[in-house]
Amino acid sequence: MQLLLVEDHEELWDFLSRRLQRRGYEVTVATDGQQGLEKARELKPAVMLLDMNLPLMDGWTVARTLKADPATAAIPIIALTAHAMSGDRQKALDAGCSDYHPKPVDFAQLLTQIDAIVGTSKQA
Repeated sequence: MQLLLVEDHEELWDFLSRRLQRRGYEVTVATDGQQGLEKARELKPAVMLLDMNLPLMDGWTVARTLKADPATAAIPIIALTAHAMSGDRQKALDAGCSDYHPKPVDFAQLLTQIDAIVGTSKQA
């Protein structure tokens, strides 16, 4: 199952991509918002994990752009952000994200969120 991870911090994308691959996901990484937008259009992933603070184009803009395009509007997006302030979850949902996950990443919880979106029963 194809998963797109858009994250600019190498330590985090390396950690997440390796762990997700061990769970059977095919992971593609993009390291900035523009690249994430292009890869989402190209791959049409089952789920997109989107950091909201990215270079070139922020995650909020990426999410709104994808949701405004009928060709990519159905891609589920889980927002990843260190900004776990009151209202940020709603802001992510308003931008078109399907779910929200605050950093630091709780991998077991993130897997539960991914599984809920894709409807699988993979074990954490």
